[in-house]
Parts: sequence; structure tokens; C-alpha cells
Amino acid sequence: MSLHFVLDPDLTPALRQQLTELWVDVTNAGGAVGFVAPVTVDDVRPVAEATFRDVVDGPDRLLVGYVGGEPLVVLVLTDNRFRLKAHWGTLKRVMVHPKTQGRGYGAAIMRQAARRAPELGWRALHVTVRGGLGLEDFYRRLGYREVGRLPGALRVAPGDDRDEILMWLDLPDPTP
Repeated sequence: MSLHFVLDPDLTPALRQQLTELWVDVTNAGGAVGFVAPVTVDDVRPVAEATFRDVVDGPDRLLVGYVGGEPLVVLVLTDNRFRLKAHWGTLKRVMVHPKTQGRGYGAAIMRQAARRAPELGWRALHVTVRGGLGLEDFYRRLGYREVGRLPGALRVAPGDDRDEILMWLDLPDPTP
């Protein structure tokens, strides 16, 4: 089955549960999506629900990739909530289900986000990554460049502080 994307799917209780469980699975597999393993649905649910509220109430957007009817990849296109930064957006919570790693789904959703961003009036995308995992190499392969680094900004455990790496992608000018 092929991967297909839906921007702003109806956040039914069932989809909210599926996405929360995806978030747990990604975190517990070592993903850097706001938590440190191990986590449970009860740990993630409050943050997930706050994220869903920002999508439902605006101005954030949710991009979900499905195979069959199962959501397997997701990210949030986050508005900067500041007029002087309205021309670019931030991607958060980039998640690919661990059982589908290596199939290109992560690259596919990032490319889809870059295709959809101009519809939001965005000319660039920003994403932050947790240092020490090699994630910046993935984003570089997609055309992102490192534009900054906050040393030791992320404390994942006592004595284990990681850099927060700021990545940037300029988007093509939509006008010829």
C-alpha cells in the first residue's frame, strides 16, 4: 500500500488516540519528540491534547501520512504567532512509526510539508533537532542547513545535556 497525506484530518477521538499511541511508540523507540523514554499514553496525552487544540482552534496545522487507514507518520506545521515571522513556519513533532523506519516515510512527509508550506504563505521552514542522534544529517539530505546551535539546551537526563540544533530550509519562490 502507498503512503498518502491528509492536511488537517478530522481529529476524532479515535485519531487522537492513534496519534498519541504513535507518539508513545516513537518516543519509546528513541525518537526525539519532546519526551525521553520510557513513556506511557498517560504521560504523552496532556501534551498531545494541547497540540491537537492548537490545530483545531488554529493557527497550527497537522499533516498525517496514512498507509491504508493507519496513521504512520505525522508532523505539526506551527505558526510563529508573530506578525514579523509570518513568512516562515516551524515543523514540530516529526514522527514516523518505528515499524516503518527505513521506508522513506520521514523524507516523504518532510517533502510534503515543504510542498504545502507556500499555501500558508511560508517562504522557509525551521525545525529543531536534538543533538547526539545524528538527526541533522537526515535534514541536511533534504536540503536543510544548520543555522544555529544552543549548547546543552536539552537536558534528557541528569548529566546528559544535548545541543538543540536549529535547521532551516529556504523554499522556492512560488512566483515565476
